Amino acid sequence: MSNKGLQVSTDTYLRHFKWHKILVVVLAFAFWTFTNLTHLLYWPLTPGDGGDLLASTSPKTSTYHLRHRAQATYALGSYLEVVLVARDQRGRPKNHGGDLFQARLLGPGLKAGVPGDVQDLENGTYLLSFPLLWAGRAHVQVRLIHSSEAVAVLRRIWREHWATVDFIGYFRGPKGNEENVSCNVTPLLTREEDSFCYYKDEDSGELWFCAQPPTLACSMLVGHSAGRYWNVTTSHEEALLAWNLTDKLLPQGIGRIYVALDTNRNLVLSPARPCYPAIPAPKPSGFYHQDVWHSLACSNRPFPTADSILRCLAGHIIHMMGDSTLRQWWEYLRDTVPSLKPVDLHATYQVGPLMAVETSRGIVLHWRAHSWPLRSLRTPVASLHSVVRELGGLAGGPHTVVVLGLGAHFTTFPPSIFARRLAGIRAAVMALLDREPSTLVVIKLANTGYKSVYGSDWFTLQVNRLLRAAFTGLHVAFVDAWEMTSSLALPDNIHPNQLIVRNEVDLLLSFICPT
Repeated sequence: MSNKGLQVSTDTYLRHFKWHKILVVVLAFAFWTFTNLTHLLYWPLTPGDGGDLLASTSPKTSTYHLRHRAQATYALGSYLEVVLVARDQRGRPKNHGGDLFQARLLGPGLKAGVPGDVQDLENGTYLLSFPLLWAGRAHVQVRLIHSSEAVAVLRRIWREHWATVDFIGYFRGPKGNEENVSCNVTPLLTREEDSFCYYKDEDSGELWFCAQPPTLACSMLVGHSAGRYWNVTTSHEEALLAWNLTDKLLPQGIGRIYVALDTNRNLVLSPARPCYPAIPAPKPSGFYHQDVWHSLACSNRPFPTADSILRCLAGHIIHMMGDSTLRQWWEYLRDTVPSLKPVDLHATYQVGPLMAVETSRGIVLHWRAHSWPLRSLRTPVASLHSVVRELGGLAGGPHTVVVLGLGAHFTTFPPSIFARRLAGIRAAVMALLDREPSTLVVIKLANTGYKSVYGSDWFTLQVNRLLRAAFTGLHVAFVDAWEMTSSLALPDNIHPNQLIVRNEVDLLLSFICPT
């Protein structure tokens, strides 16, 4: 293969170094990483259910009520507190926590919504808190995403499996003959213990492994694609994760409330300070009103026209690196601004690189997928560039914007895999900001959407904790896509609808053009 910056193992290497020696190094690093992440990824343990499905938390019998006496009206800017009692499928109160509930306060007539804070008291009850940020009617909505018993299944999979998917490596000989083999993040997962191909990215240090092709050399790897989803659950575990128990609304437990105007003010205003990197992150980070996201950290603003977007982006080069939810930002800008013209780079669209330019304003807009592990259609290996490699090639400066969107493709691996990737990216971001501090770096958190054993929202929640922790202390900005996709009663999808994407991009533009 001809992927610059990628070291490829040789047959000599394979003869002198057995697979288990490399695996020991990988396992040792992963164990060290995981033990250091235990506190960060804390989640209450679930006692064994003994195989009794009826003992699992039920969305039909769980209830919630106001913590305090109901009021005729509520004050704008105050909080509404709710107590949730988790119950099993027989209606009995649970005596332990660990369920994944999602709560939000909605104002449908005002196209408003805000995520609620869910505090697990670890005794079967949960305290929900909602800021009252707009005047008018509102109501609480609560969903059970996963019972604590289902979460225990997800934890087991993270603990016992190095992956729940595999990948395909395509090798091509000098005469055009091809051989396809299994590839993954460790040699053990290639199902070949005696011989395998080992690849190391010189820039990031990331490792990738493929089974040794029957006749072709390791250096002949030319293509990559997603492979199979593995069966990693028992029939009982599948029942706990089934559709009738997953992502279900609880029966309405509280009537509509009314929030009064505050001296003719109909909503809590965003802070007067401009949006800038390293700004303190409140909880929640913002809310919707009239389908517009209002940040509670800074004075973000909408960019409703193509001309307003062009004025902001003029003279900027934007480098987007990550997954397909970040590609949606690239697509939104391409489709919203007619003068942004895509350039055909003859690449696999799903992976990129993609580019659009606006020559009269000096705008260049890039997007490309991160490298392995990447679930994608077949794509040339030479197109898979690590984020670290891309960052290392940027000079940076006041006209450079870097946007990173990572997470969705790492939910099929234990957290140590993602933590290792983030460690390299953090170092590369630090180096970029050291050589050119005026570079704007924006981190897009992963959004809601997945509800399966291969990509549950519970996995994504842990991924976002790692993302926050990885870039703590650095001069970077965050776009909290998790909250922006969990605040409205819209169909949940790993690829959010355009309303959400528009608001995410508007927040990005508010960091690029804070005034």
